[in-house]
Amino acid sequence: MPPARPVGAITRGTTGHNRLRRSDRWLVHSSRVRTALQAGRDPLVVDLGYGAKPITTLELATRLREVRADVRVVGLEIDPDRVRAAQEASTTPGVDFALGGFELAGHRPLLVRAFNVLRQYPVDAVPDAWAQMQRRLAPGGLIVDGTCDELGRRCCWVLLDANAPVSLTLACDPFAIERPSDLAERLPKALIHHNVEGQPVHALLSAADQAWATVAGHGVFGPRARWRAMTEVLAGQGVPVATPRRSIRDAVLTVPWSSVAPVG
Repeated sequence: MPPARPVGAITRGTTGHNRLRRSDRWLVHSSRVRTALQAGRDPLVVDLGYGAKPITTLELATRLREVRADVRVVGLEIDPDRVRAAQEASTTPGVDFALGGFELAGHRPLLVRAFNVLRQYPVDAVPDAWAQMQRRLAPGGLIVDGTCDELGRRCCWVLLDANAPVSLTLACDPFAIERPSDLAERLPKALIHHNVEGQPVHALLSAADQAWATVAGHGVFGPRARWRAMTEVLAGQGVPVATPRRSIRDAVLTVPWSSVAPVG
């Protein structure tokens, strides 16, 4: 039975159309996410902390139906007024809204998206929040814990399975940055305080900045081409950059969690 009260605190609720489009596109093209959604008997997805309006929950459902047409999405919020408003406004089949927090309202989803939620919590709350969500996953399930700016042009997220973090992804509109380390301000809560000398995530961002400067000549072909060249330089230097399943329009850099996990 789920707890009588949702676990967590009410957050600011900022949202907007297409704010999470970059993470949505990554989910749709991620081989691991696609496998999880396609293999599960019940294609349930939880969008945790969707905010003051259910816009991004509805967008998530539309995009994930490219992966599996019968996907069901449940948007969870701790604020009863937000839940009530979403329930009254929504007419989309296969999308529901309910009161819930990190306990996931008793659901056992294949995928949980928690974007711009833990950023508003103290850093010491992250391990317990992760653990609560991990315990509720269906077999093979995954969690995306991420942060983005107000327009969704700069984003970072961690992918987790039921046992541990799997990877870190940096994604952006390359026209909206001067250098890759501009994304540091949007690192997930678990990493943002570790962007200091001697920590792996700081080393990654520094290496990305150096590679970005090295391939400045590719800028004549546009910042997307320059970003791709940067990732090739990093890979050549031994950075374990994941190769995308297919080309997408966003500037994306994904590395294993083991290469950025805090030390000390």
